[in-house]
Amino acid sequence: MKQTTVDVHPRFAVGEVSPLIFGGFLEHMGRCVYEGVYEPGSRHADDDGFRDDVLAALRELQMTVMRYPGGNFASGYHWRDGVGPRGDRPVVKDLAWQSLESNQFGTDEFIKLCTKMNWEPMVAVNLGTGTPEEARDWVEYCNSSAPSRFARLRAENGAAEPYGVKYWCLGNEMDGPWQLGHVPASQYAIRAQQAAKMMKDCDRSIRNVVCGSSAVTMPTYLDWDRQVLEYVGGLAHYVSLHRYVGNPDGNAEDYLAIGNSIDEQIESVDACCRYVQAKLGRQRRAYLCFDEWNVWYKARTESDMDGQDKFAPHLVEEIYNAEDALVVAQFLNSFIRHADVVKIANLAQIVNVIAPLMTRGDRLLKQSIFYAFQLFSEKKTGLSLRLAVDGPGYTTDRYREVSYLDCSAILNHRAGELTFFMVNRSPGESLPIAVNLHDLMIDSVADQRILHHDKLDAVNTFEQPEEVVPRSFDQVSINGDTFTAALPAASLLRLVLKLH
Repeated sequence: MKQTTVDVHPRFAVGEVSPLIFGGFLEHMGRCVYEGVYEPGSRHADDDGFRDDVLAALRELQMTVMRYPGGNFASGYHWRDGVGPRGDRPVVKDLAWQSLESNQFGTDEFIKLCTKMNWEPMVAVNLGTGTPEEARDWVEYCNSSAPSRFARLRAENGAAEPYGVKYWCLGNEMDGPWQLGHVPASQYAIRAQQAAKMMKDCDRSIRNVVCGSSAVTMPTYLDWDRQVLEYVGGLAHYVSLHRYVGNPDGNAEDYLAIGNSIDEQIESVDACCRYVQAKLGRQRRAYLCFDEWNVWYKARTESDMDGQDKFAPHLVEEIYNAEDALVVAQFLNSFIRHADVVKIANLAQIVNVIAPLMTRGDRLLKQSIFYAFQLFSEKKTGLSLRLAVDGPGYTTDRYREVSYLDCSAILNHRAGELTFFMVNRSPGESLPIAVNLHDLMIDSVADQRILHHDKLDAVNTFEQPEEVVPRSFDQVSINGDTFTAALPAASLLRLVLKLH
């Protein structure tokens, strides 16, 4: 294959990479909470009921922010059911996933988990069946230091000091007819504005995320975002984006081109935000919060989403293969390339439910996408650089012209490092590359790791847990401010360079 050249210059920067784009999502769905992060009966349970083995694996991902309690679940959740003595908490029927919710894990347990894991908590309020006032009360419970009703209730429940929850999502996917409390954009905008006003009046330091359109295929796409942003105005600090992707047709080339579509979605919603900012004449714009994203297509039948009135049913337990890991890498590449506008992102979800981790009894498995996320998250600090890529590609019906190379780069001045994340999208051919750094002199290669498998459908299993894992790579050659390499077919390379 013809060589791809990449030109990089330290003066051509996109912006600082927000650490919050390496976030996760914990929803009361299937076995994500119960039998996932929280299982008091497990031999791995700590004194608070959290699974030490799961938390240890999640620490390896170095996630920064965690969204809770949903998702679709949020639109039927009333937070007061999940606080107070556990024996007094009601068992309720969750209509989102047709499951039974014990409420043994609630706000206080979530905050305790975030404290253990050093996660920034991010709470989604109920604007489906709930009210703006209920959302305001939740902010008071979490953040107020005054001797008021809900702050005193928090203290009675064992937390005298406020939790200081900064990020609040104003509902979830409210444009979706599947959502409890679904309404048109004009009505959601009123509801969101009312909630945001009261929530901000309760704590002026919080940052609100309004619901954007829930999918690029929705008839509401972009026009919903525009209407909501115009009405909510300066009370909206972020607008949400959601995206789930897959390869139901078994077309690897088409599937591995999906990064183009992620770029397009980000740039389209960004354009909407800039339009509203200009129209309203505001100094501050809304930024992008990609608070649900992942590969999800195999476990998506009706039965996969029907809990049949069970506690912690097995729902949407997606099995991830080698090509899925490369697509997860392309999401992260796109977020880094758009560091100036994408400020928060949450992988949905973290355990069992469309997740990088799976439990089976007391056993734990790291799926292929775990390692793709980890390779990025370990080197997330620094400045995103703009890359000029010139090389061969291909054309798909869905995503048009696509370069074989999908990449991003982060310059960490403090560490004196430049990190590249490079995906070879070709399912069958090695890709030669040459990268010119221009004014950045390479001292040495600090680390080079490759995630690759000869079979795109290879998966990790409890019996063979290391089938798809990163391995060392020694094919990079350095010459001054240039390096060359040959990326194996369908692979992700993380290359860390030490600079003079």
